[in-house]
Amino acid sequence: MRTIEELEAKLAEPSAALIHDIKKVNGDILLLGVGGKMGPSLARLLMNAVKKAGVSKKVIGVSRFSEAGLQQQLEAEGVETIACDLFDDEKLQALPDAENVIYMAGNKFGTTGNESFTWAMNAYLPGRVAVKYRNSRIVVFSSGNVYPFTPVGYGGASEAAAPAPIGEYGQSCLGRERVFEHFSKTYQIPMVVYRLNYAIDMRYGVLLEIAKAVKSGKPIDLTMGHANVIWQGDANEIAIRSLLACEAPVNFLNVTGPETMSIRWAAQEFGKRFGTEPQFEGAEAENALLNNASKCHQRFGYPRVTLLQMIDWTAEWVEAGGATLNKPTHFQERKGKF
Repeated sequence: MRTIEELEAKLAEPSAALIHDIKKVNGDILLLGVGGKMGPSLARLLMNAVKKAGVSKKVIGVSRFSEAGLQQQLEAEGVETIACDLFDDEKLQALPDAENVIYMAGNKFGTTGNESFTWAMNAYLPGRVAVKYRNSRIVVFSSGNVYPFTPVGYGGASEAAAPAPIGEYGQSCLGRERVFEHFSKTYQIPMVVYRLNYAIDMRYGVLLEIAKAVKSGKPIDLTMGHANVIWQGDANEIAIRSLLACEAPVNFLNVTGPETMSIRWAAQEFGKRFGTEPQFEGAEAENALLNNASKCHQRFGYPRVTLLQMIDWTAEWVEAGGATLNKPTHFQERKGKF
């Protein structure tokens, strides 16, 4: 993959399992926050799955649509769109009902210095949405940042681990989860809380940041020496299929790849492909922010795209000078400041 068009086409390829499952999902599907990093590719994947399954189902995307042209692109691909600021309660209440909701609205970057907005977005708004859609099943995007760091050899925090977020972003994500959980219990709303660690798209992500550093000869800080990653197409597919895993009270689900990836190893793999020697600074800490997604893999199977395939694709993208979103993940952050 070397072009945006090739990337978007790959992200929008539904698996046989997704096509099979979408036939079981009764009713229309509403995507709240469709204008974010993952929303457009998830909407296209879902629309293709609906078409290939031969079912009659609306896919409705809601966003402020601040990115020029995105609303028109999604409409052209069959997604019904509604421009809406979810903080405008009158407009929120006017949104159509839907049996299925995938909630992707949230704030991460720019939290430091704007903490009040992050808390309002991540912990207040969910309550308004939960009440509005108390008769729906809801997949709630969350983050592995709700977990504490775990020893590298432990295999990552499972859903049984007690949340202990570091910093206000992670704390606000836990706030989002707890508010949704409260209303799930109150109204018996079937939900999945989808705790994602590092979806990879050629235009952004942990692997892109490592690859660019190796290519440019920039030293890579090894203190956060390990991470989890998953291909964004697989992450999107799991989010859609999770509509069939919603339970009341909430079903918590870690979503990421199966490996505890060494940052040093990944950099060396990029070095082989670029013909250069990676530069490092610092040393690996004994712990890191890591998820154990065994429960997810048991339910949905292992991701289709492997770690080495992601590394190959990312190397090709960087070599070709592919477009990037210039949105760093801050995966090296150990104090929770985003």
